[in-house]
Amino acid sequence: MTRYIPHGPARAFLCVLLAFGVFTSLNLYAQEAAPAEGAVEAQHTLIDRFIEGGWVMYPITACSIALVWLTVDLWMRTGLKKMAPPAQVAQVQDLFRAGDYVGAYQFCKGNPSAFSNTTRVALSFLGDGHDATEGALFSELNKANASIQTRINYLSVIGVCTPMIGLTGTVTGMMSAFATLKTSGAGDPAKLSGAIGEVLIATASGLFIAVPAFMFFYFLRNRLQVSMSDLQEVCTALFRKMPYQHLKDAHVGEEEFYAAIPNWVAGDGAAVTAA
Repeated sequence: MTRYIPHGPARAFLCVLLAFGVFTSLNLYAQEAAPAEGAVEAQHTLIDRFIEGGWVMYPITACSIALVWLTVDLWMRTGLKKMAPPAQVAQVQDLFRAGDYVGAYQFCKGNPSAFSNTTRVALSFLGDGHDATEGALFSELNKANASIQTRINYLSVIGVCTPMIGLTGTVTGMMSAFATLKTSGAGDPAKLSGAIGEVLIATASGLFIAVPAFMFFYFLRNRLQVSMSDLQEVCTALFRKMPYQHLKDAHVGEEEFYAAIPNWVAGDGAAVTAA
């Protein structure tokens, strides 16, 4: 029996690698051009920009971490090899060729994936005929698609929220700038420039996270659609030549059915008079 090997370590490594690339890019973006010869002005680092951006940089940083995690996690989840591992598909195909549908059900139950879950649910409806089996198959495919699509939608939420967070920082920074201008006047440009710097950094940071969030949202959504189409083709191919006439009323699987003859009907079919 093929064992399912989790991809947690690989996923964590990719997250760290991608986060390192993002923060390196941010650092390069934040640094100013090298000063001219003889100049004594120091360069602004990423930490300096972060502090200068004000309180909105904390939620924006949280959104950036969520963006990195979701992108790596969804990239791995939406791949066809993750949704329908080739070893699992080959094993189930061999069991179907041998007519061992109970064995196929047990194998799918012990090796969870989108493919095995869909096949397992469809196998439990074999005794109810073609229509019931096909309906259960497509219902499970829709459930798998909805589960991953919900995660992908979070990227859209990040893309919408981060500019709004940056805009909030812009508003608070402008309020601080006008308050400084009111109390100190134009004679203290250092304080005024600090407030204006908060405005610009907050806006730029929000857009810096929103743009890739929308890009990854559309890319991963399309990748999921392609993978789900391929998964549907793999699953429907298994049941295309299923001998339903030999499986009528068969109970494949361990699901318990709760429907029975109504308790007001006698065993011989005669109706029981209600008291």
